[in-house]
Amino acid sequence: MPANHLSPVQITQRSWSKFFKKQLFAASLCFLFFNHTLYAQKTSSFPIGIPEAEGVSSAGIDSFLHAAAQSKHEFHSFMFLRHGKVIAQGWWNPYQPTLRHSLYSCSKSFTSTAIGFAVSEKRLSVNDKVISFFHGSLPDTIKPYLAALTIKDLLTMTVGQATDPTFAIASREDDWVKSFLALPIAYKPGSQFLYNSLATFMLSAIVQKVTGQKEVDYLKPRLFDPLGIKGIDWEINKQGINTGGWGLRVKTEDMAKLGQLYLQKGVWNGKQVLPKEWIEEATTFKIDQAPGVAQSKRDSSDWMQGYCYQFWRCRNNAFRADGAFGQYIVVMPDQDAVIAITSETSDMQGVLNLVWKYLLPSMRPQALPIDKAKDDQLKKHLAALSLPPAANTGNHTNNTFNKTFSIQPNDLHINSISFNMTNNVCHVTIKKDSASYTLNFETGKWLPGKTNMQGPGLVSGAREDFSLLLPYKVEGSYGWNDGHTLQLKLRYIESPHTETITCHFNNQQLNADVEYSFNYGRNKVALHGELIK
Repeated sequence: MPANHLSPVQITQRSWSKFFKKQLFAASLCFLFFNHTLYAQKTSSFPIGIPEAEGVSSAGIDSFLHAAAQSKHEFHSFMFLRHGKVIAQGWWNPYQPTLRHSLYSCSKSFTSTAIGFAVSEKRLSVNDKVISFFHGSLPDTIKPYLAALTIKDLLTMTVGQATDPTFAIASREDDWVKSFLALPIAYKPGSQFLYNSLATFMLSAIVQKVTGQKEVDYLKPRLFDPLGIKGIDWEINKQGINTGGWGLRVKTEDMAKLGQLYLQKGVWNGKQVLPKEWIEEATTFKIDQAPGVAQSKRDSSDWMQGYCYQFWRCRNNAFRADGAFGQYIVVMPDQDAVIAITSETSDMQGVLNLVWKYLLPSMRPQALPIDKAKDDQLKKHLAALSLPPAANTGNHTNNTFNKTFSIQPNDLHINSISFNMTNNVCHVTIKKDSASYTLNFETGKWLPGKTNMQGPGLVSGAREDFSLLLPYKVEGSYGWNDGHTLQLKLRYIESPHTETITCHFNNQQLNADVEYSFNYGRNKVALHGELIK
């Protein structure tokens, strides 16, 4: 968040006249105000607005933040645009506006956009047959359903496969294109919805086929550069193709930029970046995810409103890009608003429910009376957002804790763990197979660092080239739960996820549980070790 105050100009020459002092003080106030405004603008490519001036209640936004804090959802960032202006933005420390965040399936909407550019350049059409792009990867026998499969079927998740092949193929095969095309298609393409992230990968592969560029490179001069989106990266598979359906990392503001581009029907800074016709085609209802479902269930679900071209329809006539564990770009044409959220949650509907309960009713068609007290309260709340470090509730007082444990065979391939604690910093060295990783944790706060140790994630087992993501940015914190129990929390700060290692020391033995945040207390990996020094 921008600083709310700048350091005041100090007047040190007491011999100046009283009049001149007053003039200098007045000029200083103007200077400070001007620079504060500039600083606020520099932190965002969007103009900064006051909520009430844009017809939004500051108290309503504040209520949303309070509800988020009391919920089971862990928010990481939030940006609220109304009439093209940022009226509220916040990052829960240690997350920061300059950091990227893994989008998971929000990446799909960027892939849809790449297809839109390719269509506008007449490189392809949504009715083109998929097999026409992959002559060297086709099965020996091309059955009718495969022959009929189109780009539109990929876009709308209506391939017709009986089950989602994403994890099976991504974790076992190197040639994802050939493996996808070899799968049987059980239903007529275009007839049934089945969420299928590998279908989105195929869209990325098609973009690369027709342009000769990876999707991320193709989008750079067409989308990323015009919108001022910098420093992005996108995972690639062993074939050197962007994963398409996941793996894109951008900043929260960049998410909001895509939403605003779609809200503005493809116009950016007065220029038609993406055709209006594509925006309308890509964001309107294409397939019912659950035909025949009860209306009461449909009315309460943002996953029952229809699917578009890698966008979801929402309640309240909105649409969204949507990623696992709570990554959202919500576009509200009726309200002229965009909301970008990064988070980690097991209840993705619950996050959207907070948007509809608190933020939607806070918007009005006309400007509202300025409420300075409420506005100041909201600013303070946004500036103070944070996630607590590891709790330090124990009575451990040993500041020179140095031990190394040999670890029994385990699913994480950890061979040994060493602890070296000095000056309230715990240095932990983990040996996995032939690699060694040193991680640093501080008590009572988050300690920034970097590591090449791969963190938790849904696709961490995929056959990908993860080297472009190295080193991972992390934040570490530790706390003693009691005199013998040490908790280490490691946030992979450009992803939604956290790794927690709870260590129980018992004389010569170590018993530890390794937990990934997205398992929500389940599927812990138990480690057992013996002291070796």
